[in-house]
Amino acid sequence: MNAIPTALTIAGSDSGGGAGIQADLKTFSALGVYGASAITGLTAQNTLGVLSVEAVSNAMVSAQIGAVLDDIPMGAVKIGMLGTAGIVETVATALSGYDGPIVLDPVMVAKSGDPLLSEDAIAALIRDLLPRAAILTPNLPEAARLLGRAPASSPDEAEAQGRALLSMGPDAVLMKGGHGAGAVCTDLLVGKDGTTRLEAARIDTRNTHGTGCSLSSAIAAELAKGRDLTEAVRHAHLWLHEAIAHADRLNIGSGHGPVHHFHEVWS
Repeated sequence: MNAIPTALTIAGSDSGGGAGIQADLKTFSALGVYGASAITGLTAQNTLGVLSVEAVSNAMVSAQIGAVLDDIPMGAVKIGMLGTAGIVETVATALSGYDGPIVLDPVMVAKSGDPLLSEDAIAALIRDLLPRAAILTPNLPEAARLLGRAPASSPDEAEAQGRALLSMGPDAVLMKGGHGAGAVCTDLLVGKDGTTRLEAARIDTRNTHGTGCSLSSAIAAELAKGRDLTEAVRHAHLWLHEAIAHADRLNIGSGHGPVHHFHEVWS
């Protein structure tokens, strides 16, 4: 039995430290969870953009996941950037014996607009991983791309798209409203028993790099601590809002800086 809750992140590395594996491990630590990792790809990036992306071999991705799961019981798994269809299939196979909650963040495009998921990987993601997910956490453009539709332009449309994604296999879908308009950001937790609306004042800041990675890993951390799904999402949502609210204190880089993962720890 682990002394503290544990979670595994399977995602890409962000050399600038604001998103990906780095954001996930910071989130786990900030929320009192021991984090392990399996790196699927390397990116050369900073707050201004992605300069280069290189996939890790399928065999190495599988070996990393196997090494962790063979030794350390994991309370939750978060999946982020996968990049290629081969890696999607490799991750699905490597997790075939894992029966804990999986948080699937369908990372497709970086904050800078750079693509992070190949076209053929989308079909593999839908086929092999959506049915395994306790929760899928797309932003509005990602949800639209998974469905082959235009992005939702209202909460009602977002809920309808969440319902369509729910029919593809995950236990729940969190439709993130960060790409929406208006003074209030609305996230919708769409489940089989109904929809939970999560609202927060939209914060005027350019420092939002890694918000999606951080939210999904915060949900995984709260699930690893034993919360049910709705409560895990509520706690993660509140934590991320504060991380964004304190982001400008960091003043990292000259582009889209990171959120403040340790806003509750650092003075």
